[in-house]
Amino acid sequence: MDVDMQFDSISAYLPPQASTSIATEADYAICWQIMRRASKNYTFASRYLPADKLPHVSALYAFMRVGDDRVDVSHSGFRSALEAIDDWERTYWQAFELGYSPHPVMRAYLDTSARFNIPPETMSSYFRAMRADLTITRYPTFADLLDYMDGSAIPVGRAMTYILGVRSPYSIADALPGADSLAIAMQLSNFWRDIGSDWRIGRVYLPLEDMQRFGYDETQLAQGRVTPNFIALMEFEFERTEAYYATARQSVKMLACGNWAVMSALEIYRSILAGIRRHRYDVFSRRATSGSLRKLGLAFKSYWQLRQI
Repeated sequence: MDVDMQFDSISAYLPPQASTSIATEADYAICWQIMRRASKNYTFASRYLPADKLPHVSALYAFMRVGDDRVDVSHSGFRSALEAIDDWERTYWQAFELGYSPHPVMRAYLDTSARFNIPPETMSSYFRAMRADLTITRYPTFADLLDYMDGSAIPVGRAMTYILGVRSPYSIADALPGADSLAIAMQLSNFWRDIGSDWRIGRVYLPLEDMQRFGYDETQLAQGRVTPNFIALMEFEFERTEAYYATARQSVKMLACGNWAVMSALEIYRSILAGIRRHRYDVFSRRATSGSLRKLGLAFKSYWQLRQI
């Protein structure tokens, strides 16, 4: 979906939100619709957010999605994807300089940033990661992949922490490591789910050092072969991912609000790993997803987990 398009008649999807001098309800409504159409998991978990936070979380999501789609979906109106992402970054910094933007998604994010004191530099690494997507298709080491996620994932978790706030006696600095861990774990889960579809667009997020260690090469990847070596490789990556989820889980208690939504998101994205196992590690012809009933069960599980933290 090209998220630079305009949406009509979507105000019903947005909880009441007072207009400001920066953004309007219509701006936030566009963001909510982008999130709703682009991510079922994210949207499902967001229903457990306080109503006054939902518009701002949708603004964050939409801001990131516009950049992603200019790289991966369409750079309509620009000569290249690079020109499109350069324009999005220029629009971003101009918005913070002028206190206004002609783009509705940017207005909503600018308003959100102002309300919750999200430092503008939080998104600097995001633009770097979007440019990397245009030229980098392999990651020799896990450290290289982490460097990429420093821009593609971590800014989301950090901005979310500012939006939701932290409770006493914790500080933002206390909560950010857990937010980073959750952002990394969620993106890793998506990487492992999308191995097949990413291969078809020329990308491999499995670290090459791990593939070599487990004796699985790109020829086998191209053939979609699920071998014992591939299963061992996946379990190695799952164990690594679970470690990030474990760290993140202990930090959810630091948030001032939205704990249930965050824990639900954690469990829903974590369930991708179980889904891959249910499909016998076939990430080439099947996509690990959870239906509404399973997600609802995970949400209730999250509620009880929070009571025990």
